[in-house]
Amino acid sequence: MYGGLSPSRCMGGCPHPGARCARGAVPIPVQGVHGGLSPSRCTGGCPHPGARCAWGAIPIPVHGGLSLSRCKVCTGGYPHPGARGAVPIPVHRGLSRPRCGGAPPAGLSPGAVLKPSDRCKPSTANAPPPPSPFQLPGPVPRRSRPIPPRPAPSRPAPGGATGAGPGPGRREARPVPVPGPVFAAMLSRLGALLQQAVETREPSVDLLEAFTEHWKGITGYYLEATDESVHARQTDIPWRLKQMLDILVYEEKQFPAGEAGPCLEYLLQHKVLETLSTLGKAEYPPGMRQQVLLFFSRVLGQVQHPLLHYLNVHRPVQGGGAASSPAALSLPCQKLLQLSGDRLGCGTEKEEVQFAAILCTKIKQDPTLLAYILEGKSILNGRRAQELPASPAEKGAEHPPGTAAGSPPAEPSPPRRDCNLVTSLVGLCKSKKSRVALKARENLLLLVGLAQEAAAACLVRSSTLCQLLTEHLCDLYSAVPACTDPADILALERVSWRSQGDAASDGVFLGKESLAAFFSWLDYLDELVMGAHPVVADAITEAVEEKFFQGILQPQLLQIRSELTVLSATAMLTGTVRQIRAPPLLHRLVFFLLGPDRHPETPGEAPYPLRTQLIDRCNHLSDEISLASLRLFEELLQKPHEHVVHSLALRNLEARGYLQRSPPLPDERGPPEPDPDEDGLDLEEDPYFTDGFPDAGFGTVKKPLRGSAPSGKGQVSEVVSSFLCLVPEEAKTSSCMEEGGYDTYVHDALGTVHACRASAAPWGWPLAPRPLDSCHPEAAFYEGHFLKVLFDRMTRILDQPYSLNLQVTSVLSRLAALPHPHLHEYLLDPYLNLAPGCRSLFSVLVRVIGDLMQRLQRVPHCRAKLLLVRQQLMGLVPGEQMDHTMLFKGVVVLEEFCKELAAIALVKGPREGPP
Repeated sequence: MYGGLSPSRCMGGCPHPGARCARGAVPIPVQGVHGGLSPSRCTGGCPHPGARCAWGAIPIPVHGGLSLSRCKVCTGGYPHPGARGAVPIPVHRGLSRPRCGGAPPAGLSPGAVLKPSDRCKPSTANAPPPPSPFQLPGPVPRRSRPIPPRPAPSRPAPGGATGAGPGPGRREARPVPVPGPVFAAMLSRLGALLQQAVETREPSVDLLEAFTEHWKGITGYYLEATDESVHARQTDIPWRLKQMLDILVYEEKQFPAGEAGPCLEYLLQHKVLETLSTLGKAEYPPGMRQQVLLFFSRVLGQVQHPLLHYLNVHRPVQGGGAASSPAALSLPCQKLLQLSGDRLGCGTEKEEVQFAAILCTKIKQDPTLLAYILEGKSILNGRRAQELPASPAEKGAEHPPGTAAGSPPAEPSPPRRDCNLVTSLVGLCKSKKSRVALKARENLLLLVGLAQEAAAACLVRSSTLCQLLTEHLCDLYSAVPACTDPADILALERVSWRSQGDAASDGVFLGKESLAAFFSWLDYLDELVMGAHPVVADAITEAVEEKFFQGILQPQLLQIRSELTVLSATAMLTGTVRQIRAPPLLHRLVFFLLGPDRHPETPGEAPYPLRTQLIDRCNHLSDEISLASLRLFEELLQKPHEHVVHSLALRNLEARGYLQRSPPLPDERGPPEPDPDEDGLDLEEDPYFTDGFPDAGFGTVKKPLRGSAPSGKGQVSEVVSSFLCLVPEEAKTSSCMEEGGYDTYVHDALGTVHACRASAAPWGWPLAPRPLDSCHPEAAFYEGHFLKVLFDRMTRILDQPYSLNLQVTSVLSRLAALPHPHLHEYLLDPYLNLAPGCRSLFSVLVRVIGDLMQRLQRVPHCRAKLLLVRQQLMGLVPGEQMDHTMLFKGVVVLEEFCKELAAIALVKGPREGPP
């Protein structure tokens, strides 16, 4: 002992002269400890002669301050940790101690410092076998850590160490007794035994034996366990399943590609997966379902062998049951997939969607697997799944037993569907966990997008995909509260299925969450149809039309008893039209609303009741219903479908029956009538027009240009001037405001016209109007039901609410922006020579202006009031009540509408049709 410290704590007992104690400068006569380091810090006893102390050049029988990685004798001449020469070194990065073969990394110079990524290269001569990726079951003896032999203590030199004596106040150091040679021999013998144990090679492990032992350990748990409340995570089942998986993966690497090893054969022949699926369905111990799903997902994902082609893999994935032939591959009981179909929110949704994703990935790689997974027998009665009737009506039973023919039959219980991959994915799509639902929807998109037609036909034939998707859509629609404000429905922005919950979080009103859920699912169906195989897309759209369009929307749209119901149904239909983009689904929707007819209309004809009802509501007594119906048609006109424009307008303009065939007689247009209040007065003969527009040419007839669209800059400027000069100066107020010219509409018109041309490019519309020589109208011209309602609304623009006027003019400007030459001619050409009894948009505006001038003469200070109303509409002054407010608002709308038509005519220019 020295100064109260044990030798193991003393830092100064170096056996060469000049060593100093860590506690002071007194020389220490003790030589049996390592110089400068405590024995607990010494890394090993190096027995090789010539080892040097780090403090000097005196040979010592211990390691002498050198780290083992620096001793070339111990490391075999290589300066990396873990190299092994004559003595094992307990320092190694990345490998266990007996595994280092002594070969340094390539390009490593002696004395270099290793990085953590450097690894030893085992030598082929004496290297042990590589480590196994698994552990043996049962009690396995743990390898002891090699303990380096403790350095033999040195005897004290005679006379002790030289140096200064003890200082004042210090006790004289007493020499530490050193063990005798017997004890040193024992330590040497013990080190040799330990070294021999370390160098012993590990016995090779039989993979099949280890695999079967782990499987027996799992099955043995059910024979020995007594506590049914113990969770599966608290047992050794997860560990054993992980070891079985590691063995399968490791074994596969030892065999050529496509060849099954003995462990995989055992897995298939002994129905291991089928037994696991049964244990998972039983949910014993609690949490077993989760462990089984994880094991299946990892086996199918990590084992590269095509497992789903084997009977005993396919059957537990798809179902169980006895089978002895390859035909049993199409017997879908689908035990494991039933785990996903039992209920939502069961706590295993994450594992279920992972398992379904693995299956979808495998099917994407080999679409022929889809038939194995979907087709087969029903779990209930053993019949083919496709033979099960979907509804009682398909059974052919006219009346259930005990039910009279006149009485309504009892509500039958819905048949239980087979749980397969499709039902599992659709069920997970409804999960409250957004990530689970998103993952399930993405995998269902992957499934319906299979390129093989046989797989697509199998998906439609052997699953209830279309029915499940449509039923959920109908359920979400029915969940929207009936008291939801239609204005809130129309104000809701377009919803994306990928951003679940975002639409419902922005602003709150009654029913917004239900609305967002419905439109989100509708958007997903739209994406599903857009990315699906044509066979699957047609089946889904047909189911949506039958169940949702005709089964739910049509009865609500045709009823007239409740105004609120009509408003809500129309608003929901408008949102549906706005949401749909997929061409197959849009095609079904357009023909559902407008019917298939394409021949010209006749007055009073109503071959398609729904179309007639919707158009009539644009001219309804209720302004709210009219406004909602006009918004519906505006959304329809924005859709890229040619049948919308043809059914609403073009079908009646093809023969150009609105044009005068023979030259006008000179006496057709007589002098103005003296009585302006006569009922049959034509506005062209009205004195207000001849006085208010002396240069507009309304009093005389200009020669028409064969009814064609204007060509040349001069004619375009004349058309623009005609629309700008329609409203007389005394009724104009925009000139008193900044930026009040029609050029403010040119930018918007440019974007609208370009969008219309891009949509109409595939429709093959002509660039010029049809020649009159080839036009043979079969009857008197009729503008059609839709244009008639719009023109009638325009004639009442001075007596309608402001919002309704805005909507009517918005629909008309959308029609005028379309690039068909007949529409351009009929709506934007002021110089048409109209046939008797016909009217165009320009002639309707002329009549409105005539009525306006007569009414303004009876209103005092009309100019100042008009300016005040415009400022109120622009928010420049606070609103106040005054007489004739509706009239003044109508005048403002009329003026702006004329400027918008002038801007559209300018942008369209002489060129018509798609670019």
